[in-house]
Amino acid sequence: MTEAPERLDRFMARAAAAYYGGRDPFGARGDFTTAPEISQAFGECLGLWAAVAWQSMGRPAPVLLAEAGPGRGTLMADALRAIGQVMPAFRAALRVHLVEQSPVLRAAQAQAVEPLLDQDGATWHEDLSTLPDGPLLLLGNEFLDALPVRQFVRRGGAWMERYVQAGAFVEQPAGDVAGPALPAAAPDGAVQEVSEAARGLVAALAARLAAQGGAALFLDYGPAASGFGDSLQALRGHRAADPLADPGEVDITAHVDFAALAAAARAAGAAAHGPVPQGLFLQALGLVTRAAMLARAAPATAGHQLSAAQRLIAPEGMGRLFKALAICHPDLPTPPGFEAA
Repeated sequence: MTEAPERLDRFMARAAAAYYGGRDPFGARGDFTTAPEISQAFGECLGLWAAVAWQSMGRPAPVLLAEAGPGRGTLMADALRAIGQVMPAFRAALRVHLVEQSPVLRAAQAQAVEPLLDQDGATWHEDLSTLPDGPLLLLGNEFLDALPVRQFVRRGGAWMERYVQAGAFVEQPAGDVAGPALPAAAPDGAVQEVSEAARGLVAALAARLAAQGGAALFLDYGPAASGFGDSLQALRGHRAADPLADPGEVDITAHVDFAALAAAARAAGAAAHGPVPQGLFLQALGLVTRAAMLARAAPATAGHQLSAAQRLIAPEGMGRLFKALAICHPDLPTPPGFEAA
């Protein structure tokens, strides 16, 4: 029996659930490496970003410190250590919540984070909707890129939508699309990506922050301005792979449409700052200085610490392609790293 065509976003959601459900994909033995695994200074800087945001919120206690897509728990562990050293009052006020569906990764997160917490420990969630009410500080590194996208292709003056069938794309007339309508005019063959999942998540988060207070910080890859283009990609063993072949066996992602997400946040009542290039953002937070301190403290690993920092900030590394976007309660001041945006 020939399989029925499956809309791309549904294919991606199914493949991602299978992929993350039974593996640890990070590091040299996995399929990719993220910033927290490259340098501990990354998580430390994000933890202190949250500490400054907490101060600007009026130092509420308790306050939720949450992470979406926490990987192995490395970012949160580094953030907690830095917070404890620099701002113990924030450390005492925060309650850790981790948004993660994978049992394998939850186990790794518990091993990394639980020893740093008091008897309350961390709380895990399937998605953001079950986070308890109250002031919230949310961190999300390379979380949005894994959310599914729909793809539309301009053919003969009309939009067609891409479906997946037997490991290849097939096209059908475009149906309803949530959010902004597809452009009325576009070059033939142009590809428009729409992540309804990301827009819906950011809109709900922004409404919550506007009503209950707090801030969210996302770091991910994608262009600063919306535009046409097919950004669907996959990794396997740190090499490019066919995103439509072997669903559940490769890491499938797409570039984040930061402009669309910022617009969704503002429409829901929150303030949006950025996007700004990750390199400039991390330099403003002092990542280079922190990496130099780590290098002086451990001369044997000094070269690694400094090269890792350069990888995160250099334009030819992750510094330009990756961006930072903050979503905040509208009354909060501009958060650190976004002053020049």
